[in-house]
Amino acid sequence: MDDAVARLQALSTQMSLERGEEHCFVTGKDYTFSSKANAPTTELYPDKTGGCGSQDIFVHPAVLPNGQRIKLLKTLLSSACERDCYYCPFRAGRDTRRATFQPEEFARLFVMLAQKGIAEGMFLSSGMIGGGVRTQDKLLDTADILRNKLGFHGYLHLKIMPGAERAQVERAMHLADRVSVNLEAPNTARLAKLAPHKEFIEELLQPLKWVDEIRRTQPGHRGWNGHWPSSVTQFVAGGACESDLELLTATDYLYRHLGLRRAYFSSFNPIPNTPLENQPPTPPIREHRLYQASFLLRDYGFNLEELPFEADGRLPVQSDPKQAWAHVNLAERPVEVNRAERHELLRVPGIGLKGAEAILRARRQAKLRDLSALRALGILVGRAAPFLLLDGKRAAYQPMLF
Repeated sequence: MDDAVARLQALSTQMSLERGEEHCFVTGKDYTFSSKANAPTTELYPDKTGGCGSQDIFVHPAVLPNGQRIKLLKTLLSSACERDCYYCPFRAGRDTRRATFQPEEFARLFVMLAQKGIAEGMFLSSGMIGGGVRTQDKLLDTADILRNKLGFHGYLHLKIMPGAERAQVERAMHLADRVSVNLEAPNTARLAKLAPHKEFIEELLQPLKWVDEIRRTQPGHRGWNGHWPSSVTQFVAGGACESDLELLTATDYLYRHLGLRRAYFSSFNPIPNTPLENQPPTPPIREHRLYQASFLLRDYGFNLEELPFEADGRLPVQSDPKQAWAHVNLAERPVEVNRAERHELLRVPGIGLKGAEAILRARRQAKLRDLSALRALGILVGRAAPFLLLDGKRAAYQPMLF
């Protein structure tokens, strides 16, 4: 058992590279970036005598799609990999410690951790050995044992491997609460700079198309817990010298045409002994701005053409994109709080999804005439006031200094 825990430690400690449910969530007021949510916690594995062993297992505080917070184990089934992606610590040929579990062995270990309260859900991926189909079979076997043999009904996010077959994608959707395919780059040309032996269309984008097709054409009760799983992807931001425009063009397509629930952005950080080890890391602020722009596309009714890209296709780093858009479009044409439609309210900085609904409810009872009324509704009035009219008048406010 000590060997199994040591292998799990080796597999789970590198998973901060995989963005997931624990990273960058919407608070319900305005879109908000949270770095605290990404920090893994360390759980000590209890030994048979009731004390604590010396091995640490990294468990991430996660926010699930329904808002529930759980302890999420993010791990690989195996860190052995035949692919040579330029940015990856587990690329083929790199001198690093490898570890592997067989499906039933891993499933039983996880259930034991769940029973002890160490983990409540799991994000499961793997390095590739023997091709995507063979590797996907092992992930599916693990999920099947967890669900149908060991009776685990908690949260399961299952990765779909490059090159997986359609039937495997459908089987994953019968077993998981969420499925994902890492596109890594926004298009074929950029992917070649990160992972020269991956096929952008055939291996990566096609499984996401299958997920969308299955959701649209088959009854939802066939999915796990009576509904089809959500789907997400991840991009390596800055790894292939791509622009924000390229990343968000791909993101916009996935939201509008493939029903993607979320695009994750992982800032590139160079790994020693890889081909990109001398490339500078991507500043975290760029990742932050990408998330903000992504939420504008997904939740706030913005079009790609409305985002404030600079001439080189980058988002401005000194201002969030919603604020930058408002300064150009709303500063001289403020929004009347008492008459604006929901989609108009959502374009005002400081008014988020819940805030817009709160305004619509409140003004059915009485006109909103001052900032204190908005503040009571949870509106960030310091951000919103410059772009609002209250009963036809601009409100007096203290300008934000930062």
